[in-house]
This record gives sequence, structure tokens and C-alpha cells, in this order.
Amino acid sequence: MKKLYCFDFDGTLTYKDTMFMYLKFYDSTKYRIQFLRHVPLFILLKLKLAETEKVKKSFIGSILKGQTQEKIEMKSKQFFELHYPKIVRENALDFIKNIDRNNTQSLLVTASLDIWVKPFAEELKMELVSTRAEFKNGIFTGNFVGKNCNGKEKLVRIKEEINNSKYDKIIAFGDTSGDRAMLKWANEGHYQFFH
Repeated sequence: MKKLYCFDFDGTLTYKDTMFMYLKFYDSTKYRIQFLRHVPLFILLKLKLAETEKVKKSFIGSILKGQTQEKIEMKSKQFFELHYPKIVRENALDFIKNIDRNNTQSLLVTASLDIWVKPFAEELKMELVSTRAEFKNGIFTGNFVGKNCNGKEKLVRIKEEINNSKYDKIIAFGDTSGDRAMLKWANEGHYQFFH
């Protein structure tokens, strides 16, 4: 039986949201300043009066824009080494370790940026479907390549990734409304399964 597993990352496999953790790890001084500057936008976001993608791009860009790809990748590796495996839920790790890799394709599907999630995807032996950071001449522009990988965009990106492959069963795991489309599309959609 050929299976496809689609795992959300932040909150589903992890105990915490990695975006804030990574940005604070990258530059804690800049993080504190930019966090305070972005509080009004975060409030508007909670009230659904601002677009998630714009606020996210603004906040990430305020800390990482202009940084070299080399430095970002180095800091991402250090972040991974510092937090893996303790940030990942134990029962999720156990589940992933027992996946039959011969008959299964596993995707790590996340709104987080590829730059800090890639080491986790590699360690978990999953293909990464994420929001993609844009680099020009080895420098982060502060923009994304394509859309924020959340909500319906997750499903669009999964379908691009699997490219008409056929599966006997598609199983998805998520923990927020941003995973709803993916959970509904799967044969089995598990909400907060590892909590």
C-alpha cells in the first residue's frame, strides 16, 4: 500500500512556533526591537485587520533582510543543533521513526521559511514544502518566492510536489485553521494528533 504523509511542522510536530524562536536566536537585540515595533501589526493580525503574509514578511525582513545566504544557513544549522530533538514532540518522533520508508512518501508542509526548517526536514527524512525565502546574489531580499505556504496554498504546493502521483492513502496532520484545507483533502486528516 502506497501512502503519502503530510505533516504540518509548527505546533503539530513541535512544541513551539519556530519562527519567533529562530529570529530571536539569529539576532536577539534586533529581534526585541523589531518585535516591539511590530506589536501594533500583530494586534491587527489577531483582529483579522491585517494580512498574515504581509506582517510575516515585514517581521522576518526586519531582522534577516540583507543577510547573506551563507550566514543564514550557518545560523539555521546551529539553531537545529541546539533545539533538535527536544523541540519535537516525542510521540511525533516515535511515529515518524516507524514509518515504512519503502512504501511511503513524507512531506513536511509548513508556513515557516525553508531557511530554518530545512535541517529538520533532512533529519526527519522528509521532502520540504514550505514558504521559500528569496535570495539575490546570495543576499536575502526580505521577500518570499511565491506565496506564504499556509491555508489553501498548502494544498496547492502539495499537489505541485506530488505531481499527479497516485497513493492508496493520504494521511495529513495539522493543528490550526491553516491546515484545514490539507486535512480535508486527505483520506485521513488528524487534528492535534500528537498533542
